[in-house]
Amino acid sequence: MSFGGPQWPQEPHQPGSSSGHDPYGGQQYPGGAPQGTPYDQGRTPYGQQQPYGQQPASPFGDRDDGTPDWSALAEASEARQRRRRWLVAGGGVLATAVVATLVAVAVVTTNGDAPNDRAGGATGDSATALPDGAELPTGGTGPQPSFSSVAPPPPPDPMDFLATAAKDKAPLSAESLFPGRKLTFGDRVYTKGATSSTTDCASVGKDGLGSVLRKHDCTRVIRATYVRDGVAVTVGVALFADQSQALKAKQDARGGVTPLVGGGVGDFCRATVCLRRSNALGRYAYFTQAGFTSGKKVTTSDTAVFKTSDDLGSFTFNQIYARGRAQASAAATAPAGGQ
Repeated sequence: MSFGGPQWPQEPHQPGSSSGHDPYGGQQYPGGAPQGTPYDQGRTPYGQQQPYGQQPASPFGDRDDGTPDWSALAEASEARQRRRRWLVAGGGVLATAVVATLVAVAVVTTNGDAPNDRAGGATGDSATALPDGAELPTGGTGPQPSFSSVAPPPPPDPMDFLATAAKDKAPLSAESLFPGRKLTFGDRVYTKGATSSTTDCASVGKDGLGSVLRKHDCTRVIRATYVRDGVAVTVGVALFADQSQALKAKQDARGGVTPLVGGGVGDFCRATVCLRRSNALGRYAYFTQAGFTSGKKVTTSDTAVFKTSDDLGSFTFNQIYARGRAQASAAATAPAGGQ
């Protein structure tokens, strides 16, 4: 092959020729080359001018003296290496482009075929795929929860049970109404004395209260006495058939409940001035009478007596209301129909 020079003809082939031509262009002369040979004349072996009017170049860049042209050979080798590097680099870029194209096609194909598993689930009418081939229902054909349009009844009111004897059926005694031997109210501790319960309501009222209780058909009176620091108080709780009767007894009240002595508490509030109060809650009317155990007259400046009356009145109110609340709670949790 040639490295840039023209393609020189090979040895001509002439059938039957015996001219004795030199295969490299010289003629054969017996006995050596005579003077005036074609080489001396600078002519071609065929007696013609060299192509392109110049001497033929050696295919390996040989000099006229037979020494190879190393510079030309080095340039030719470097040119081959440059072409090889360009071919390798171009092939790498082409391969990268092909791989990127294949990945892009695979991603597009996968997104087009796979269900949307990102946040938000399936779009349109598609259903979210579940393990084992299960699918979430997309329609409303399955059973749906139902809710009653009727509002549940309100919880029972404790006052409903305290308003009448027909509903106020819980057991009642002096001990359940005034439990224990001591009463702690805030930072004050009272000692309980005697207690009593009677259906003779008129017998436990003084200075007119007995007649009021009888007038409004009182059915029972429960009493208890407490003492603290020389001040005693008796509480009397009167029961009636309904709330209206109890309220009338409170409004008509005069005099006070008879003090209950005993249980460590001596006589008090006799032939002296004491503090009397009355109130009502539901079918209950309750009364208090407080004074000094020494028989001292109570005045408006005796705050200890007023505080004792307040404490026992609040305690009695709470105890009566607790009865109604307990019965309301029991009714709310009772089975329907009394079963």
